[in-house]
Amino acid sequence: MSPPELARFDLNLIKVFLAIWEAGNLTTAGERLGLTQPAVSHALRRLRDQFSDPLFQRVGNQMVPTKTAIRLQGSFHKALSLLDQTMQESRVFTPETTTRRFKIAMTDTGEFFSMPAILSAVEKAAPFASINSVRVDPVDMPASLRSGLVDLAIAYLPGVDTSRCDGRVLIEDRMVCLMRAGHPALAGEWTESSFAALSFVDVSHAATGYQLARTALAKRGHSLNARATLDHFTVVPEVVRQTDFVAIFPQSIFLRLQERGGFEARDLPFNVPSFEVKLWNHASFAADPALIWLRTLIYEVLAAR
Repeated sequence: MSPPELARFDLNLIKVFLAIWEAGNLTTAGERLGLTQPAVSHALRRLRDQFSDPLFQRVGNQMVPTKTAIRLQGSFHKALSLLDQTMQESRVFTPETTTRRFKIAMTDTGEFFSMPAILSAVEKAAPFASINSVRVDPVDMPASLRSGLVDLAIAYLPGVDTSRCDGRVLIEDRMVCLMRAGHPALAGEWTESSFAALSFVDVSHAATGYQLARTALAKRGHSLNARATLDHFTVVPEVVRQTDFVAIFPQSIFLRLQERGGFEARDLPFNVPSFEVKLWNHASFAADPALIWLRTLIYEVLAAR
């Protein structure tokens, strides 16, 4: 690209390129950037004209990068990361006066565990700041952090590329069987078969830790006797409290419920590994002073619990 061409080049096109690269889909790329699908298509046409190459070609439902796009991706990522870092380092952040709205990806059980402590701390340290909890599919989490759709994530993300995303352990959690106090299963035989025969409240949008337990049970030849399916984990405890339904549930949340009384839990009758819930951020925003402050605050209030 010649100097005159570089002077006319729209740096926003780099963001569009990287969003398409990560999403493999124009509509999803647009959602992550806050753009319509036609706007993303128009930006892609401009990129194609600029480099005289299709860059991405549709194969089924995916936009597959060409050889030229593969060569450009590394340079574009480094250039945008350098620009982000330069801008972040030049900012002055004052918690006492900031009006920034922070977006944190977490599940509804994550909200139950972490939001009261986070909001209490933010209210005291940054009274004009706002916190938004955002739902993001674990598969999309790295791209959502990279695009800025979310600032941070509190999640168990196995297999994530740690060269791009940094995770700091908040808690080590495990799944247990949640039931009401006095449930007949507390006095009965406790085996894989008796466990699988109980009446379960299942959750349609299950977190990754929950999937660990369900997968382990399936590998042993059993399936959950799910007689009720809910959309949200936070409704589960009240159903369990008032019925003989049981649920696979994070121990970290059970311990909070146990303080209020009315609940018991049993270890799962088969081996399920524990898992680390971490506070995640993307390397591209590691120098943002506002996010450095928020990461530190969240870690201090949650890791100590």
